[in-house]
Amino acid sequence: MSRLREIADPFLMLLIAMVALASFMPARGEGAHVVGIFADAGIVLLFFLHGAKLSRDAIWNGAKAWKLHLATLGTTFALFPLIGLATQQVEAIPVQMRAGLLFLTLLPSTVQSSIAFTAIARGNVAAAVVSASFSNLLGIVLTPLLVALLMQKAAGGAGSLISLSAIEGIVLQLLLPFLLGHLARPWIGGFVSRHKAMLGRVDRGSILLIVYSAFSAAVVEGLWHKVSRGELMLMALLSIAILAVVLLFTWGLGKLLGLSREDAVVLQFCGSKKSLATGVPIAGVLFPASAVGPILLPVMLFHQIQLMVCAGLARRYGSREGSSELKEF
Repeated sequence: MSRLREIADPFLMLLIAMVALASFMPARGEGAHVVGIFADAGIVLLFFLHGAKLSRDAIWNGAKAWKLHLATLGTTFALFPLIGLATQQVEAIPVQMRAGLLFLTLLPSTVQSSIAFTAIARGNVAAAVVSASFSNLLGIVLTPLLVALLMQKAAGGAGSLISLSAIEGIVLQLLLPFLLGHLARPWIGGFVSRHKAMLGRVDRGSILLIVYSAFSAAVVEGLWHKVSRGELMLMALLSIAILAVVLLFTWGLGKLLGLSREDAVVLQFCGSKKSLATGVPIAGVLFPASAVGPILLPVMLFHQIQLMVCAGLARRYGSREGSSELKEF
């Protein structure tokens, strides 16, 4: 059963269920307006909780092990975007989904799964917490900036889909709630720590609502008449190729920098992951409702692929603690 849970992430199954529900019973008219209001509220709540969870110690400790953290951030926000720009040459994929592949590469790293896989692989868990947290913190600002910089010219002009009110949305729905949550941490930090499981369900519930809202709008606009099975398969293959390139790059970079085995594990897992939890609300703020669904499809595909591959790698590394496993990869 545990192997099944690793292969089929329960949360991803719920996301797929939301896509299916939106496909057969999309929110329309006044219903779509109400769902949209709750989805926007979910985005605000998500980033408020993200701010409340991040401790000051994690921020200040980010200055330590600078070589490892810079390598991880460079992979996340430099190598990945370059790969994303290269995928824009694949004309067999619709323009909006090519934009989705590029958007995928501009996202920050995951937090929970990066730390979990580092722990399974017997890597430096403390460094993974700092790297993943810093990636998400910077991603709130860097991802929208990279979208504005790169998606205006890529994917056949798909960047023009970004609304003029995007800056206001970033400030009011992302940055301000995050800052308020972090400033409120001295008063609510204990509650957040004691109720992680409950708040995790709130996080996931908000993301599910955002996905339902996004795909409802896309289905109403004829999403499934524009995407073929072959195009979905091609996106999955491209996602596998992107992940393989980054895993090989982070392995080589770890050796080049002379990182310890434990830190090399952090670089590989934090540097190769992309955050669905952060990507969904950011897409909801940056793009019009009808464009969010197609743009999120590559993100959802990559999310499942990275979980499957990294779960296998983590078990492999963890089973050979103290060996030269990373050098043999």
